Amino acid sequence: MPEWGAADREAYLTLALLPGIGAARLGALLARFETPARVLAAPTERLAAVPGISRAAAGAVSTADLRRARAALGALERLGGRLLLPDGLDFPAALRTIPDPPVHLFAQGDLSLLGRPAVAIVGSRDHSLYGAEVCRAVARAAARAGLVVVSGMARGLDAAAHAGALEGGGRRDAAGPDGGDPGATIGVLGNGLGVIYPAANRALYEQVSRSGLLLTEFPPGERPTVGSFPRRNRLISGLARVVVVVEAAVTSGALQTVTCALEQGREVLAVPGQITSPVSAGTNRLIRDGAGPLLDLDDLLAHYPEITRREAAPTPRLRGGGGAALEGQLVKALWSGPRRVEELVEASGAPVGAALDALSVLELDGRVRQEPGGLYRLVEPALFL
Repeated sequence: MPEWGAADREAYLTLALLPGIGAARLGALLARFETPARVLAAPTERLAAVPGISRAAAGAVSTADLRRARAALGALERLGGRLLLPDGLDFPAALRTIPDPPVHLFAQGDLSLLGRPAVAIVGSRDHSLYGAEVCRAVARAAARAGLVVVSGMARGLDAAAHAGALEGGGRRDAAGPDGGDPGATIGVLGNGLGVIYPAANRALYEQVSRSGLLLTEFPPGERPTVGSFPRRNRLISGLARVVVVVEAAVTSGALQTVTCALEQGREVLAVPGQITSPVSAGTNRLIRDGAGPLLDLDDLLAHYPEITRREAAPTPRLRGGGGAALEGQLVKALWSGPRRVEELVEASGAPVGAALDALSVLELDGRVRQEPGGLYRLVEPALFL
């Protein structure tokens, strides 16, 4: 698209925000009239003569009001955001070719993230402790590898994915000599910029807007609706090369993202869960039906040949000598779930004193925590450290 001035950008956004005017109709109108301003100035009869434009659509275009677009652009400027148009350099190339592509995007944050390899990590709002820990760990490991983590800014596992990515940051060589990238995540909203939904995610929203990227089709200030989240889901999957589903019941909205991913030709990986857990029923069925199981970081990085496992994850911080081996044994024993000291002693074959020393090291390293009742558990799944 040519370099448009303010009037044509207002006109374009006016057209883009009209109900029923999608990418195909907008493209047809611009092909006939060349500029958005000329489209809005055309009489209904000429608009209706364009192939694919119904009489009702022509009437809606000819009576369109610029005030909504002007208000949206003003609010966007106050938020420090950007309007991205499909032929612009900043528009994500991956979204240009998906079914029902967006005709515009509102963005706030680091636009450079749109040019980096991305993984979508999604899951249920209602989840288990296991799911939250795995989600956060996978996102943290992916961000350490240099991937951008995309999710939907909802409560539950979406929030865990964003938080894990922010904790992990990017590889030092991906971010430059000054250190890792603290904002390797994109939050795709089902509402407009400036609206924090759910309210519990306020701190996360502010952090992603500062050091990551917020992206949405909805104009600033627009509240979410029931239909806005399914539309958001196609953007989450469209931005990514791989979609990872951590936990999902059979009726979970996260599975809508899988449907979008399959329509878009994206890879789908699912985290296995207990067959008795309702929140893993959806992911286990995905694996049964052909999705790849995500068992460790290599399963993810196999789809990103530009990133190697050696670069992606630093070696866990373990003490040298025999202590390192014992710590590794204890971590392996804890992978199946929390255990008491006597169970860990039996599993490792180590003396009680040595096991306690090794557990202390793991606690100091932040990899293990002690819970009430003398139970020890992993802080994050060891395969993603």
